[in-house]
Amino acid sequence: MKNFIYFIFFCIAFAGCKKEPQTKLQFLDEYILQDSTYIKNTLIGGLSGIDYANGFYYFVVDDAKKPRFLKTKIIVEENKIKKIAVKDVVFLKDSTTTFYTENHLDLESIFVDEITNEVNFVSEGSVHYKKTPSVFKTDLKGNFVESFSLPKTLENEQNMHHNATFEASSKSFDKKGFWVAMEGVLKSDGVEPTFTKTNSPIRITYFDKKTNKATKQFAYQLEYITKPAKGNLNLNGVTAILEYEENCFFVIERTYQSGYGSYGNIIRIFDAQIEENSTNSIAIDSLSNTAFLPLKKRLLFNFEDVKDKLTDGIIDNIEGITFGPKLANGNKSLILVSDDNFQAYGKQLNQFILLEITHK
Repeated sequence: MKNFIYFIFFCIAFAGCKKEPQTKLQFLDEYILQDSTYIKNTLIGGLSGIDYANGFYYFVVDDAKKPRFLKTKIIVEENKIKKIAVKDVVFLKDSTTTFYTENHLDLESIFVDEITNEVNFVSEGSVHYKKTPSVFKTDLKGNFVESFSLPKTLENEQNMHHNATFEASSKSFDKKGFWVAMEGVLKSDGVEPTFTKTNSPIRITYFDKKTNKATKQFAYQLEYITKPAKGNLNLNGVTAILEYEENCFFVIERTYQSGYGSYGNIIRIFDAQIEENSTNSIAIDSLSNTAFLPLKKRLLFNFEDVKDKLTDGIIDNIEGITFGPKLANGNKSLILVSDDNFQAYGKQLNQFILLEITHK
């Protein structure tokens, strides 16, 4: 009996020490879409967001003069991206409302409702032009449908840094809503990341599809910049998010530093999780003056570790992430895309990355 009791105690102790399998990411492939490619007399570039829905991949194009999105097919075989075929280019033109003309459409993210076939967009707006960022949806032809009400904490663009407002989005795991993430820190919340650890929280907000309103919001702390400065631009922010399980996110942080040419980006993917004690910040005006608990995060993947597998050792301006097809071994995949800024700032790539999601 004594030995049996010891055995039971050992089993309980061993079970208590077992760790849950951790999500990991593994690099599989890179695909470069040739620059100066035209479809429907339109230059393909500026790909700032990606989403998968009903058999197609949708890309938003970051071009405020001609806001548009692409409908594409991506062929993945034997853990390689074999082909990217653009099926349609859709421009946002609408003569029935004034929403497009009243707002500065600097489109940064896209997701498609697979039930309604409505296309949702996140726009940065413009701090310089005093245009508030926005979240809105269209039909598949680019006609405006409606916009979403912003929470009080995100209504004042003058509390935001220019070019660091709404940047990323993700359909919620339960399909009942979606998430929108700021790229940078609100002025009232903290300071922009620098070369030492700082209080630099961005806000990730949940919108309910039934009410079209934001119902909760959480803080996510940005990393500090790790590479020495060479130029006068040294920035870090969130460029893409994807909820892969309930309250669990892949979060892409992009550091950009001028002076390094085509090698100015550091791209890292973090696993961020909302826990029971994470602070809902939707009613908090200033995180600088309030105690709060941000999302728990850990580094999953750093593209510095796979430079030898990338074209010319470049990891470009990654701004989009979505689920790719299930792989032959049964694991899920991810597809990431870079925004080449239409080559406006020198050599950049229309770069696509294929990653495998594993659990160990």
